[in-house]
Amino acid sequence: MSEYVKIAAAVMVPFIGGFASSRTMKDATKTWYKALDRPPWTPPNWVFPPMWASLYTAMGYASYLTWRDGGGFDGAMVPLSTYAASLALNWAWTPVFFGMRRFGAGAAIIVSYLGVVCATTYLYYPINATASYLMMPLIAWVSLASSVNIWVWLKNKDKSA
Repeated sequence: MSEYVKIAAAVMVPFIGGFASSRTMKDATKTWYKALDRPPWTPPNWVFPPMWASLYTAMGYASYLTWRDGGGFDGAMVPLSTYAASLALNWAWTPVFFGMRRFGAGAAIIVSYLGVVCATTYLYYPINATASYLMMPLIAWVSLASSVNIWVWLKNKDKSA
């Protein structure tokens, strides 16, 4: 199999789950989400699609580099398992926050996601430093998103399910 096909497959994995997860948002960002008390540093809605596209691309490519340089799934089982756990948390957050409107549960998921992303980044470093560096923007973005989610949870308890 061509290296390009392997890279494309690794990059597509986050997009597939992210797309499926995003289907639970429906029109939330155009309706009830606008009415929430949100922090002033909340990014505008138009930022999210290009941001997640670039983050998913970086995450997928980082996983490929780790898989390649770590000896495949056998040699890089631990960092790739933490990556898989991070994807599961990433994909779980949107249905919980937007689909179920469970802001407290969303906060727990996103803070857990941040921790697992940090662990993944740390575990990638000895295998491939570039893979680790590719995860840094994700840490920054999820830190910001966590602060927004926690604010929303604390300021909108009456609007949470």
